[in-house]
Amino acid sequence: MRILVVEDTRSLAEILAEGLRDQGMAVDVAHDGLAAAAKLDLNAYDVVVLDRDVPGIHGDVLCQMITERDDRAMVLMLTAAGSPGDRVSGLTLGADDYLAKPFHFPELVLRLRALARRRPFARARTLRAAGIELDPVRRTATRDSRRLDLSVKEFALLEALLRAGPGFLSTEELLEQVWDENADPFTNTVTVTIGRLRRKLGSPSVITTTPGVGYRIADPAGEV
Repeated sequence: MRILVVEDTRSLAEILAEGLRDQGMAVDVAHDGLAAAAKLDLNAYDVVVLDRDVPGIHGDVLCQMITERDDRAMVLMLTAAGSPGDRVSGLTLGADDYLAKPFHFPELVLRLRALARRRPFARARTLRAAGIELDPVRRTATRDSRRLDLSVKEFALLEALLRAGPGFLSTEELLEQVWDENADPFTNTVTVTIGRLRRKLGSPSVITTTPGVGYRIADPAGEV
């Protein structure tokens, strides 16, 4: 899941970004509306966490811009304006959810996961392929009923491959979906994480690699 946090208070933006990354999300940050609009043109996001009162382009205007896009992200307004009237006006602008500051971080995480599931192109909650079952909400993964002990990035990588299946994801696409804009495009972190994930999934191997194309999940008993 890739998130854009639009928050002009830099300390809060960093706390949000680090906390959400610890939950396995790829997070980019914009401190004003202009930077947010530029990132939205460059990257595909599942959810935008949007403070209403940001400089450059006001959060209300940015929300309307997001809702007019064809492949739009879901919008969660996270703002100090928390009166019933504020909530109504924010939802009227097209926000999909509204959470007032101060907030409880675990509630924010649950709301973000719920919004990602509601996104028009989101898939079923439990992902299944090649004997693997992954539940993004409960953060559980098994293979042939054997529980997998995965790190945050390994879990996110497996989720991305299952969502893309049976298609391929290139190294660049995995960096974009599982890491974020700070990831070094020349790093071998994808290769290293794929290697660890293969070992934890066990035999027979279900992650196949095609040079110049990318990685995918393939059922060893069927498609190769």
